[in-house]
Amino acid sequence: ISICRDLPNIEVITFSVNGISDLEPLTQCQNLSELYLRKNNITSLNELFHLKGLPRLRVLWLAENPCCGQDPHHYRMTVLRNLPGLQKLDNQAVTEEELSQALVDGVEITAPTARRHVENGWAESTESSAAGSTAEPGSELLSSGLEETNKMQEELDMKPVPRDKYSSFSPRETDCNRKKRNNVLNAILLLVKELDAEGLEIIQQTVVRRLQAFQKKELQEE
Repeated sequence: ISICRDLPNIEVITFSVNGISDLEPLTQCQNLSELYLRKNNITSLNELFHLKGLPRLRVLWLAENPCCGQDPHHYRMTVLRNLPGLQKLDNQAVTEEELSQALVDGVEITAPTARRHVENGWAESTESSAAGSTAEPGSELLSSGLEETNKMQEELDMKPVPRDKYSSFSPRETDCNRKKRNNVLNAILLLVKELDAEGLEIIQQTVVRRLQAFQKKELQEE
């Protein structure tokens, strides 16, 4: 997620199922309009402090994070009190009545989550991420990754990724490897939007050479 510090013009970010716990890098994304953070390790709603300065944020998906707690009403009211510009939260439209009620039932967040020592934070993040990857079923991880990848494809006016292509992993590949590949694909699609014509031509030439190398290797194996 630290790459976001270098992407001030990015508009859509999908980081679901990634073991993320810190939203501070997103403070630089002033053009961000849609943010998908479902199933991460965000433990405190204080992390919303880092999103309060994003004027164009309209869609947020934060469900299935520890910070959602056991009280859905308190969670939703607190999010809307601190991010009143949202039009959709967790795939549910935000109403004017909710925004008014949030001023009463929601809690105002005035400071970010306190951070521990860097080494401790890294260890905790690593452990929780590993636990999440073990508990996350491969089919569910694949489904969420495909859904969000195709959303980005639509944003770029590209054809959706067929499920058989997206899920073409060998049986020996672990969920961790699958997750890594999906994340790389999503990151590339996000970065493509930041490139100009010259940059896209370089990417195109590189991709063509890469594909030719794969085709040559396949022919040799045959």
